Amino acid sequence: MSQKLLEVEGLTTGFRARAGQFVKVLRNVSLSMERGETLGLVGESGCGKTTFGMTLLGHLRPGGQVLAGSVRFEGVDVFGLGPDELASIRGQRVAVIPQSASSALTPTMRVGEQIAEVLTLHLGLAGNELQKRVLELLSRVHLPQVDELARRFPHELSGGQLQRVAIAMGLAGEPELLVLDEPTTGLDVTTQAHILDLLREIQESTGTAMLYISHDMGAIARVCDRLAVMYAGEIIEDGAIDDVFARPVHPYTRGLLGSVPRLSYAGLPQAMAGRPPAPGEDAVGCAFVPRCAFADETCKTSDPALEPTNRAGTIRHLVQCHHWQRVVASGATGQVSDLKARMEQDAEAEALLELTEVDITYAKRGLAALVARWRGEPEPPATVSGFTITIHRGETLALVGESGSGKSTIARTIAGLLPPRDGRIDFAGQDLASAVESRPAEMHHRIQIIFQNPDASLNPRHTVRQILDAPLRLYFEMDVKGRLDRSGSLLEEVRLTPRYLERHPGQMSGGEKQRVAVARAFAAEPDLVLCDEVTSALDVSVQAAVLELLAGLQADRGAAYLFISHDLAVVRAIADRVAVLYQGRICEVGPVADIYAPPYHPYTETLLAAVPEPVPGARAQLLAKDVQESEPPARGCCFQRRCPRRIGSICDDETPPSQFAADGHVIRCHIPLGELRESQVDLIRPADVATHGHAADARLGL
Repeated sequence: MSQKLLEVEGLTTGFRARAGQFVKVLRNVSLSMERGETLGLVGESGCGKTTFGMTLLGHLRPGGQVLAGSVRFEGVDVFGLGPDELASIRGQRVAVIPQSASSALTPTMRVGEQIAEVLTLHLGLAGNELQKRVLELLSRVHLPQVDELARRFPHELSGGQLQRVAIAMGLAGEPELLVLDEPTTGLDVTTQAHILDLLREIQESTGTAMLYISHDMGAIARVCDRLAVMYAGEIIEDGAIDDVFARPVHPYTRGLLGSVPRLSYAGLPQAMAGRPPAPGEDAVGCAFVPRCAFADETCKTSDPALEPTNRAGTIRHLVQCHHWQRVVASGATGQVSDLKARMEQDAEAEALLELTEVDITYAKRGLAALVARWRGEPEPPATVSGFTITIHRGETLALVGESGSGKSTIARTIAGLLPPRDGRIDFAGQDLASAVESRPAEMHHRIQIIFQNPDASLNPRHTVRQILDAPLRLYFEMDVKGRLDRSGSLLEEVRLTPRYLERHPGQMSGGEKQRVAVARAFAAEPDLVLCDEVTSALDVSVQAAVLELLAGLQADRGAAYLFISHDLAVVRAIADRVAVLYQGRICEVGPVADIYAPPYHPYTETLLAAVPEPVPGARAQLLAKDVQESEPPARGCCFQRRCPRRIGSICDDETPPSQFAADGHVIRCHIPLGELRESQVDLIRPADVATHGHAADARLGL
């Protein structure tokens, strides 16, 4: 029997297209895993990562075929097994934890019942033993009050709790290999940090091998022992995590690392030009040729082999590149650029949007509210309370905080989709009516919103031409030809060609769809754009391109951004000022440079400490409890129940005062600034990155 847990040799898979040709998805993939190893698999969307993960269970998409190669689990070829034999492997010996836990759980079944079903199927447990094992699994993933939680339905759990339940289900069959497909995408930074620590703890305590599929290089660095990089269905680099991060030898790997925004660097990361080839765009030679600065005729006519680099003093490091020695010798890629239209804001700078003591609530209204009061039901605290902020022309103000902190709620209120309960909103010197239909018609185009998910905001039945034509018809007096010409120009501004005008959203990649969403927003010639998690679902290279695009458009157009995100590295790259929210209350606000250095609010410190920087072996500092609070406290500091620096009853009873740490930098906390400064450390330390071979390596420029 093989000494390795998993051996994939020369695997080529694909599907038969309508025209009859075989479209390859995975191409000659060879990869192995040891028992207890954690392997990271990275690459841009569409490169074949998820397809590869599913082949380890002997699963192919409908119509899929294995053209060549094998997948051997403990020496047994999984594609040579019958249905019953495959069923004995899936879920028990190899298990999958999907990206969306909510879609993987049955909404009409209680959480405990779903885990019990897995235990019954794979281990044959029943009765008291079954119930005991369910509670043990929920406890293992650090869920609270497991007796009560097991009786809840999925919709009654937070995103972090759902992901923990999905992990518990994956562990139920006591698998030898766990395939994790983007398990922390979409989670806020503190929840992600707790999940990543949980995965590392499980791996160390159970010896379960893990294949961690992700585009989050920081998460990969935190939990993995080894890294494999996939491009166009091929493994193009494979080595120990420290070695690959410190000295990547393939130009694509360097491009990915250069696309990662970092807490330790201000400015925009460098985006890679071009895009990966789509399945079916097969050509002789290296697939990376159109995007590679090192390509020559050899690259265009000859397929490179996956070969060891054989550098002295290093462990096995494989690369698929004809000219990797030239890549290593050439030096810098991934330089930080500064395209942001930064403005020196002062008291005399022109204010575009002012929110003053704004309260927002989802509580019952009208007759329902009267009935609730008649019944003596207490009114819940406002979702957002006392929110006061100013956005100046041409600047980017970022709102950061965990899920449920009120960021999107504020954006919806500014857009006129959700009326405030109290407070005042002024836009360009005018009182902004609460509901969008009550606002003057000439005001509508001046505030636009870009949503997180372009699939949900772009009409799938409309072409790009129709999508861009709608705001032009609505807001401007233009004839058909004028609108068509303007639509083509808008596409060119977001770095797409006019050929995209006749495409539907389903014919574009995620990054292309988000570019169309940006173009639609700018078609209205807005003064303010509300960017609601616009890069959270994108891979790092597309994210860098979208950030560069937004910064360039802002420099050209002078629009202001309200940039909502839970990714503090992205915020550092693009924002001018930052407001930190917890439970709809501002904890801290100030220029971006001041927010990322002490003194900071204990909640800001908690967020910064949890960010997964792309430094192998780095662990998060989990300063606050992993608790999802349903509503803010009735009085006192909003962060009192989780604060790692709580000083006593004053935090429970009194509203924290506003302390001015610097010009424009305000911290709302009972701890005096001097004590905050003494007790906190600078969590952004470039020296730490240099220790792992990044900032200190001038040849790489990473």
